[in-house]
Amino acid sequence: MKTLKSIFVILGVIITFIACKNNKPSLGNNELIAYQCPMKCEGEKTFKEAGSCSICKMDLKEVEQKLTLENNEISDESIFNLTSKWNTEEGATIQLKDLKGKTLVMVMIYTTCKAACPRLVADMRNIETKIPKDNLNDIRFVLVSIDPETDTPERLKSFAIENYMDSEYWTFLQGTESSVREFANVLAVKYKQISPMDFSHSNIISVFNSEGELAHQQEGLGVDNKETIKTILELTKNN
Repeated sequence: MKTLKSIFVILGVIITFIACKNNKPSLGNNELIAYQCPMKCEGEKTFKEAGSCSICKMDLKEVEQKLTLENNEISDESIFNLTSKWNTEEGATIQLKDLKGKTLVMVMIYTTCKAACPRLVADMRNIETKIPKDNLNDIRFVLVSIDPETDTPERLKSFAIENYMDSEYWTFLQGTESSVREFANVLAVKYKQISPMDFSHSNIISVFNSEGELAHQQEGLGVDNKETIKTILELTKNN
C-alpha cells in the first residue's frame, strides 16, 4: 500500500512540474529578452544579462528585443530560381537573382527587329515616363534579347544609347540559346526564328515584385498601360 501511495506522490510531482513548465511564458521566434539602461546612456545598446549601467549606475531594465532574421529563401514561383548566367550591356556577368530587391519590368526583344520591337521599346519608355522619380530608384527595366548570337553586349550597349535607355534604371541581357528559351517559357513568351535575322514573337511586358514573383503582364503593342503603372507603383511603394 505504501508503495502504491509513493507512486501516486511521484506522479503528482511529475505532473505539477510539467504543468509549470508548460505555463512558463514563451518568447516568440523573433523576440528575445534583453536589458537596457533606462537613461539610454549608450543609445540603443542592450545586454544579455541584468545588471547596472556602467555610466549612470542605474539598474538595467528588461526590454523585448526584436531580432531581424535575414530571409534568403526564394519562393517556388520566383524567377530567381533560374541559375543561368547572363551578360549585361556593360560586359558584366550576372544571374537573375542579382536583381533581387528591385521591381522588375521585363520584355524580350531583339535589336535588329524592325516591326514589333521598336513599339515594345516605346511602350517600355512610356512606362518609365509615368513613374515618379522617387519610385524609379526601386525599379529596373530589363530587356532580354531573343537573339543572343547577334545581340552581343557591345551591340546591346549601342542600342541602349541610341534609344536613350542608358541610365542606371535600364539593363540589357544576353544569354545563351538555352537560357533564353528557358526564360521565355517562364514568361509564356513564344518566339520563333523565321530567317537568319528575323523572329516572330509574343509582345508581352512582365512586371515582377522584388522577390522575382510575377505580378502583372501587359500584352500587345501600344495598349493602355494603366494597370501596369498601378502595379509598379504599388510594388515600389512597399519596397
